[in-house]
Amino acid sequence: MKKTTKTKGFIMLTVAAVMLVMLTLCFLACRYTMKAETHVRYVGIMDVASEKIAKTISGMEMNAMNVFDEVEKHLESPDAVIAALHSKTSLNPDVNGYFAAFEPNYFPEKGRWFEPYIHKTENSNQFVMSQVGSARHDYTKSDWYVRAKERSMSFWSDPYYYYDGTSISGHYCTFVEPLYDAEGKLVCVCGADMTFEWLSKELKQIDYASKQDDLLNRYLLNKDLDFFTVVLNDDGTCLTHPEGKGVSMKDEHVISDLQQRKSGKVKMIVGGKSATVYYGPIRNIEWAVAVIVPDQNVQQPVIMAGVTLLTVVVLGLIVIWMLLKRKSYAEES
Repeated sequence: MKKTTKTKGFIMLTVAAVMLVMLTLCFLACRYTMKAETHVRYVGIMDVASEKIAKTISGMEMNAMNVFDEVEKHLESPDAVIAALHSKTSLNPDVNGYFAAFEPNYFPEKGRWFEPYIHKTENSNQFVMSQVGSARHDYTKSDWYVRAKERSMSFWSDPYYYYDGTSISGHYCTFVEPLYDAEGKLVCVCGADMTFEWLSKELKQIDYASKQDDLLNRYLLNKDLDFFTVVLNDDGTCLTHPEGKGVSMKDEHVISDLQQRKSGKVKMIVGGKSATVYYGPIRNIEWAVAVIVPDQNVQQPVIMAGVTLLTVVVLGLIVIWMLLKRKSYAEES
Protein backbone atom coordinates (compact mmCIF):
# COMPACT_ATOMS: atom_id res chain seq x y z
CA MET A 1 0.00 0.00 0.00
CA LYS A 2 2.77 2.42 0.97
CA LYS A 3 4.74 1.44 -2.12
CA THR A 4 1.74 2.15 -4.34
CA THR A 5 1.17 5.53 -2.70
CA LYS A 6 4.83 6.47 -3.14
CA THR A 7 4.75 5.37 -6.78
CA LYS A 8 1.59 7.37 -7.43
CA GLY A 9 3.10 10.43 -5.76
CA PHE A 10 6.31 10.08 -7.79
CA ILE A 11 4.36 9.81 -11.03
CA MET A 12 2.27 12.86 -10.14
CA LEU A 13 5.36 14.94 -9.32
CA THR A 14 7.13 13.83 -12.50
CA VAL A 15 4.11 14.61 -14.67
CA ALA A 16 3.58 17.93 -12.90
CA ALA A 17 7.24 18.89 -13.43
CA VAL A 18 7.12 17.96 -17.13
CA MET A 19 3.86 19.83 -17.65
CA LEU A 20 5.20 22.86 -15.79
CA VAL A 21 8.26 22.95 -18.07
CA MET A 22 6.01 22.57 -21.12
CA LEU A 23 3.69 25.30 -19.79
CA THR A 24 6.62 27.67 -19.30
CA LEU A 25 8.03 26.99 -22.78
CA CYS A 26 4.61 27.32 -24.42
CA PHE A 27 3.88 30.54 -22.55
CA LEU A 28 7.24 32.07 -23.52
CA ALA A 29 6.71 31.05 -27.15
CA CYS A 30 3.18 32.51 -27.15
CA ARG A 31 4.38 35.70 -25.49
CA TYR A 32 7.15 36.18 -28.04
CA THR A 33 4.82 35.41 -30.95
CA MET A 34 2.18 37.84 -29.68
CA LYS A 35 4.77 40.58 -29.17
CA ALA A 36 6.00 40.03 -32.73
CA GLU A 37 2.43 40.06 -34.07
CA THR A 38 1.66 43.24 -32.13
CA HIS A 39 4.80 44.94 -33.45
CA VAL A 40 4.05 44.01 -37.07
CA ARG A 41 0.38 44.95 -36.66
CA TYR A 42 0.92 48.47 -35.33
CA VAL A 43 3.91 49.23 -37.55
CA GLY A 44 1.61 48.27 -40.45
CA ILE A 45 -1.15 50.57 -39.19
CA MET A 46 1.44 53.36 -38.80
CA ASP A 47 2.70 52.86 -42.37
CA VAL A 48 -0.83 52.85 -43.79
CA ALA A 49 -1.69 56.04 -41.89
CA SER A 50 1.52 57.70 -43.08
CA GLU A 51 0.85 56.82 -46.72
CA LYS A 52 -2.80 57.94 -46.60
CA ILE A 53 -1.85 61.29 -45.08
CA ALA A 54 0.99 61.71 -47.61
CA LYS A 55 -1.43 61.13 -50.51
CA THR A 56 -3.92 63.62 -49.09
CA ILE A 57 -1.17 66.22 -48.64
CA SER A 58 0.06 65.60 -52.18
CA GLY A 59 -3.45 66.26 -53.50
CA MET A 60 -3.68 69.47 -51.47
CA GLU A 61 -0.34 70.61 -52.86
CA MET A 62 -1.47 69.98 -56.43
CA ASN A 63 -4.68 71.97 -55.87
CA ALA A 64 -2.72 74.88 -54.39
CA MET A 65 -0.19 74.81 -57.22
CA ASN A 66 -3.04 75.04 -59.74
CA VAL A 67 -4.01 78.34 -58.10
CA PHE A 68 -0.39 79.52 -58.07
CA ASP A 69 -0.03 78.62 -61.76
CA GLU A 70 -3.00 80.87 -62.51
CA VAL A 71 -1.26 83.71 -60.67
CA GLU A 72 1.94 83.09 -62.66
CA LYS A 73 -0.03 83.38 -65.91
CA HIS A 74 -1.62 86.70 -64.91
CA LEU A 75 1.15 88.94 -63.61
CA GLU A 76 0.31 91.80 -65.96
CA SER A 77 -1.71 93.74 -63.38
CA PRO A 78 -2.85 93.69 -59.71
CA ASP A 79 -6.46 93.09 -60.77
CA ALA A 80 -5.43 90.11 -62.91
CA VAL A 81 -3.57 88.60 -59.94
CA ILE A 82 -6.60 89.00 -57.67
CA ALA A 83 -8.86 87.42 -60.29
CA ALA A 84 -6.40 84.52 -60.65
CA LEU A 85 -6.44 83.90 -56.88
CA HIS A 86 -10.25 83.92 -56.96
CA SER A 87 -10.53 81.63 -59.98
CA LYS A 88 -9.88 78.24 -58.34
CA THR A 89 -10.92 78.71 -54.70
CA SER A 90 -13.41 75.84 -55.05
CA LEU A 91 -10.67 73.25 -55.65
CA ASN A 92 -10.10 72.50 -51.98
CA PRO A 93 -12.74 73.23 -49.32
CA ASP A 94 -10.12 72.79 -46.57
CA VAL A 95 -8.18 75.87 -47.67
CA ASN A 96 -9.06 78.99 -45.69
CA GLY A 97 -7.24 81.42 -47.93
CA TYR A 98 -4.82 82.03 -50.81
CA PHE A 99 -2.33 84.89 -50.99
CA ALA A 100 0.36 86.31 -53.26
CA ALA A 101 2.98 88.39 -51.45
CA PHE A 102 4.86 90.49 -54.03
CA GLU A 103 8.37 91.81 -53.99
CA PRO A 104 8.46 95.50 -52.94
CA ASN A 105 7.29 97.86 -55.71
CA TYR A 106 6.74 95.07 -58.24
CA PHE A 107 3.56 96.95 -59.12
CA PRO A 108 4.64 100.61 -58.65
CA GLU A 109 1.06 101.79 -58.15
CA LYS A 110 0.69 99.42 -55.15
CA GLY A 111 3.83 100.63 -53.41
CA ARG A 112 6.14 98.58 -51.18
CA TRP A 113 3.59 96.12 -49.78
CA PHE A 114 1.14 94.34 -52.02
CA GLU A 115 -0.26 91.08 -50.63
CA PRO A 116 -3.79 90.32 -51.86
CA TYR A 117 -5.38 87.66 -49.65
CA ILE A 118 -8.45 85.76 -50.82
CA HIS A 119 -9.98 84.20 -47.71
CA LYS A 120 -13.12 82.87 -46.08
CA THR A 121 -15.03 85.07 -43.70
CA GLU A 122 -16.47 84.16 -40.30
CA ASN A 123 -19.36 81.66 -40.55
CA SER A 124 -19.17 81.67 -44.35
CA ASN A 125 -17.60 79.63 -47.14
CA GLN A 126 -17.61 82.67 -49.42
CA PHE A 127 -14.20 84.13 -50.29
CA VAL A 128 -13.44 87.84 -50.03
CA MET A 129 -10.30 89.85 -50.81
CA SER A 130 -8.22 91.75 -48.29
CA GLN A 131 -4.98 93.64 -48.82
CA VAL A 132 -2.95 92.52 -45.80
CA GLY A 133 0.54 93.81 -46.65
CA SER A 134 1.50 96.93 -44.70
CA ALA A 135 4.17 98.47 -42.49
CA ARG A 136 2.48 96.73 -39.58
CA HIS A 137 2.51 93.41 -41.43
CA ASP A 138 5.81 93.54 -43.33
CA TYR A 139 5.60 90.10 -44.88
CA THR A 140 9.07 90.44 -46.42
CA LYS A 141 10.46 89.79 -42.93
CA SER A 142 8.21 86.82 -42.23
CA ASP A 143 9.87 83.43 -41.84
CA TRP A 144 7.94 81.86 -44.74
CA TYR A 145 8.91 84.69 -47.11
CA VAL A 146 12.60 84.57 -46.17
CA ARG A 147 12.63 80.75 -46.45
CA ALA A 148 10.97 80.91 -49.88
CA LYS A 149 13.67 83.27 -51.15
CA GLU A 150 16.42 81.10 -49.72
CA ARG A 151 15.06 77.71 -50.78
CA SER A 152 13.60 78.69 -54.16
CA MET A 153 11.14 75.80 -53.94
CA SER A 154 7.77 74.95 -52.45
CA PHE A 155 7.48 73.87 -48.79
CA TRP A 156 5.13 73.69 -45.82
CA SER A 157 5.53 76.32 -43.14
CA ASP A 158 5.90 75.49 -39.47
CA PRO A 159 2.50 75.26 -37.74
CA TYR A 160 1.35 78.52 -36.14
CA TYR A 161 -1.61 79.93 -34.24
CA TYR A 162 -3.67 82.67 -35.88
CA TYR A 163 -6.01 84.82 -33.80
CA ASP A 164 -8.31 87.62 -34.90
CA GLY A 165 -11.15 87.15 -32.41
CA THR A 166 -13.41 85.39 -34.92
CA SER A 167 -14.34 81.75 -35.58
CA ILE A 168 -11.53 81.38 -38.12
CA SER A 169 -8.92 81.75 -35.35
CA GLY A 170 -6.98 78.54 -34.83
CA HIS A 171 -3.89 76.50 -35.64
CA TYR A 172 -2.77 76.79 -39.25
CA CYS A 173 -0.13 75.58 -41.66
CA THR A 174 0.69 77.17 -45.01
CA PHE A 175 1.84 75.60 -48.26
CA VAL A 176 4.25 78.10 -49.83
CA GLU A 177 5.70 78.44 -53.33
CA PRO A 178 7.90 81.26 -54.76
CA LEU A 179 7.17 82.48 -58.32
CA TYR A 180 9.83 83.85 -60.68
CA ASP A 181 9.80 85.85 -63.91
CA ALA A 182 11.44 84.85 -67.19
CA GLU A 183 14.77 86.25 -66.00
CA GLY A 184 14.71 84.16 -62.84
CA LYS A 185 13.95 87.05 -60.49
CA LEU A 186 11.57 86.53 -57.60
CA VAL A 187 8.16 88.05 -58.33
CA CYS A 188 6.11 86.94 -55.35
CA VAL A 189 5.59 84.23 -52.79
CA CYS A 190 2.24 82.44 -52.96
CA GLY A 191 0.62 80.51 -50.16
CA ALA A 192 -2.43 78.46 -49.22
CA ASP A 193 -3.53 78.63 -45.57
CA MET A 194 -5.11 75.52 -44.06
CA THR A 195 -6.31 74.56 -40.60
CA PHE A 196 -5.73 71.08 -39.19
CA GLU A 197 -9.41 70.17 -39.29
CA TRP A 198 -8.89 68.03 -42.40
CA LEU A 199 -6.07 66.16 -40.65
CA SER A 200 -8.23 65.44 -37.58
CA LYS A 201 -10.92 63.98 -39.86
CA GLU A 202 -8.31 61.89 -41.69
CA LEU A 203 -6.93 60.42 -38.45
CA LYS A 204 -10.44 59.65 -37.20
CA GLN A 205 -11.21 57.75 -40.41
CA ILE A 206 -7.89 55.87 -40.26
CA ASP A 207 -8.45 54.74 -36.66
CA TYR A 208 -12.05 53.74 -37.33
CA ALA A 209 -11.11 51.76 -40.45
CA SER A 210 -8.32 49.91 -38.59
CA LYS A 211 -10.56 49.00 -35.66
CA GLN A 212 -13.44 47.84 -37.89
CA ASP A 213 -11.38 45.88 -40.43
CA ASP A 214 -12.62 42.27 -40.09
CA LEU A 215 -9.65 40.76 -41.94
CA LEU A 216 -7.11 42.69 -39.87
CA ASN A 217 -8.81 41.83 -36.57
CA ARG A 218 -9.95 38.27 -37.30
CA TYR A 219 -7.56 36.48 -34.94
CA LEU A 220 -7.29 39.05 -32.18
CA LEU A 221 -7.86 37.78 -28.65
CA ASN A 222 -8.42 41.33 -27.40
CA LYS A 223 -11.35 42.97 -29.18
CA ASP A 224 -11.37 46.08 -26.96
CA LEU A 225 -8.87 48.07 -29.03
CA ASP A 226 -7.94 51.42 -27.52
CA PHE A 227 -5.06 52.58 -29.75
CA PHE A 228 -5.14 55.97 -31.50
CA THR A 229 -3.12 57.89 -34.08
CA VAL A 230 -1.59 61.38 -33.88
CA VAL A 231 0.57 63.56 -36.13
CA LEU A 232 3.77 65.10 -34.76
CA ASN A 233 5.93 67.98 -35.89
CA ASP A 234 9.66 67.27 -36.14
CA ASP A 235 10.22 68.97 -32.76
CA GLY A 236 7.92 66.47 -31.03
CA THR A 237 4.91 68.80 -30.81
CA CYS A 238 1.56 67.09 -31.36
CA LEU A 239 -0.17 68.77 -34.33
CA THR A 240 -3.47 66.93 -34.13
CA HIS A 241 -4.96 64.14 -32.03
CA PRO A 242 -8.29 62.69 -30.91
CA GLU A 243 -10.09 64.89 -28.38
CA GLY A 244 -8.58 64.53 -24.93
CA LYS A 245 -5.75 62.27 -26.12
CA GLY A 246 -2.85 64.59 -26.82
CA VAL A 247 0.75 63.44 -26.57
CA SER A 248 4.01 65.39 -26.71
CA MET A 249 7.42 63.86 -27.33
CA LYS A 250 10.14 65.12 -24.99
CA ASP A 251 12.61 62.23 -25.32
CA GLU A 252 15.74 63.61 -27.04
CA HIS A 253 16.37 60.32 -28.85
CA VAL A 254 12.83 60.34 -30.29
CA ILE A 255 13.09 64.00 -31.34
CA SER A 256 16.41 63.20 -33.04
CA ASP A 257 14.70 60.36 -34.92
CA LEU A 258 11.86 62.67 -35.98
CA GLN A 259 14.31 65.28 -37.29
CA GLN A 260 16.32 62.61 -39.13
CA ARG A 261 13.11 61.08 -40.50
CA LYS A 262 13.65 57.71 -38.83
CA SER A 263 11.07 55.25 -37.56
CA GLY A 264 11.09 53.79 -34.06
CA LYS A 265 9.14 52.98 -30.94
CA VAL A 266 9.30 54.14 -27.34
CA LYS A 267 7.65 53.28 -24.03
CA MET A 268 6.05 56.24 -22.25
CA ILE A 269 3.16 57.31 -20.05
CA VAL A 270 0.19 58.61 -22.03
CA GLY A 271 -2.89 59.81 -20.21
CA GLY A 272 -1.60 58.32 -16.96
CA LYS A 273 -1.21 54.85 -18.49
CA SER A 274 1.83 52.97 -19.78
CA ALA A 275 1.87 52.73 -23.58
CA THR A 276 4.09 51.92 -26.55
CA VAL A 277 4.37 54.61 -29.22
CA TYR A 278 5.25 53.60 -32.79
CA TYR A 279 6.37 56.57 -34.89
CA GLY A 280 7.58 57.15 -38.45
CA PRO A 281 7.95 59.97 -41.03
CA ILE A 282 5.31 61.14 -43.49
CA ARG A 283 6.57 61.36 -47.05
CA ASN A 284 7.44 64.82 -48.48
CA ILE A 285 6.72 66.81 -45.31
CA GLU A 286 8.53 67.38 -42.01
CA TRP A 287 5.85 65.61 -39.98
CA ALA A 288 5.57 62.15 -38.48
CA VAL A 289 2.69 59.85 -37.66
CA ALA A 290 2.55 58.03 -34.32
CA VAL A 291 0.34 55.16 -33.16
CA ILE A 292 -0.16 55.06 -29.39
CA VAL A 293 -0.89 51.56 -28.08
CA PRO A 294 -1.81 51.15 -24.38
CA ASP A 295 0.09 48.23 -22.82
CA GLN A 296 -3.26 46.70 -21.93
CA ASN A 297 -3.79 46.06 -25.66
CA VAL A 298 -0.59 43.99 -25.67
CA GLN A 299 -0.79 42.40 -22.22
CA GLN A 300 -4.40 41.21 -22.27
CA PRO A 301 -3.92 38.59 -25.05
CA VAL A 302 -0.76 37.30 -23.30
CA ILE A 303 -2.60 37.02 -19.97
CA MET A 304 -5.49 35.22 -21.70
CA ALA A 305 -3.07 32.77 -23.33
CA GLY A 306 -1.30 32.17 -19.99
CA VAL A 307 -4.58 31.53 -18.15
CA THR A 308 -5.70 29.14 -20.91
CA LEU A 309 -2.45 27.16 -20.77
CA LEU A 310 -2.53 27.02 -16.97
CA THR A 311 -6.13 25.80 -17.02
CA VAL A 312 -5.20 23.01 -19.46
CA VAL A 313 -2.29 21.93 -17.22
CA VAL A 314 -4.44 21.88 -14.06
CA LEU A 315 -7.17 19.91 -15.80
CA GLY A 316 -4.55 17.49 -17.12
CA LEU A 317 -3.12 16.93 -13.64
CA ILE A 318 -6.62 16.32 -12.24
CA VAL A 319 -7.35 13.75 -14.95
CA ILE A 320 -4.01 11.96 -14.32
CA TRP A 321 -4.63 11.98 -10.55
CA MET A 322 -8.10 10.47 -11.04
CA LEU A 323 -6.73 7.77 -13.35
CA LEU A 324 -3.99 6.88 -10.88
CA LYS A 325 -6.51 6.80 -8.04
CA ARG A 326 -8.82 4.49 -10.00
CA LYS A 327 -5.86 2.21 -10.79
CA SER A 328 -4.92 2.19 -7.12
CA TYR A 329 -8.45 1.14 -6.10
CA ALA A 330 -8.44 -1.59 -8.74
CA GLU A 331 -5.15 -3.01 -7.43
CA GLU A 332 -6.44 -3.00 -3.83
CA SER A 333 -9.53 -4.93 -4.89
